[in-house]
Formats: sequence, structure tokens, C-alpha cells
Amino acid sequence: MGDCIFCSIVAGKIPGKKIYEDDELLAFQDVNPQAPVHFLVIPKTHIPTIMEAEAGLLGKLLFKARELAVLEGCGERGCRFVINCKEDGGQTVDHLHVHVLGGRSLAWPPG
Repeated sequence: MGDCIFCSIVAGKIPGKKIYEDDELLAFQDVNPQAPVHFLVIPKTHIPTIMEAEAGLLGKLLFKARELAVLEGCGERGCRFVINCKEDGGQTVDHLHVHVLGGRSLAWPPG
């Protein structure tokens, strides 16, 4: 998608602080972190929301998010995995992404 910021990061048109990349997925630091650990894991293919994603891709996305959370120091104390979906779900970029937040205690419900 031409105007998708995440597609532009995948294409290298916009810089992102990458922490992981393979043929299907990209992970990078959030530009507005809400916790000491806050990164995103996205599919390189433009998929607007979780509603359009296939099971195999979702499995890879979540497995990689978990693996990277451990590498970023969240294995022992834990972290939060968030997938917002559409307007009512708080999704602000129409490209499927998993937020991984950790490094501090996170309240529920989020404030």
C-alpha cells in the first residue's frame, strides 16, 4: 500500500530501528514507547487487520513476538502482547502489528 507507514518501513523508504527481519516478518522499536521494552512485529505483506490474517501467519507472528520478548529481557518477569483491531479496537495504522511491551509492571485495564 502506497501510503502505509509500515509498508514504507519494510521497503526502506522510512527508517526504523530494526531488531529482527526475515522473508516474512519485520520487528522494530516503537517510535513512541510506552514501556522500557516496546517494539512491533509486523508481516512484510500488507494485511490491514487481524481479521484478514491467516492462521499460519498469525502463529509465526506471535511465536516471533514471544521469541524476541525473551531476547529483549522479558522472559522472566513477562510482558504484554497487544493486537489492536480497527477503529473501536484502537488500531491507528492499518497494517497488522503486534505490540510487545515490557520492562515494567503494566496495569490493567490500560489507562
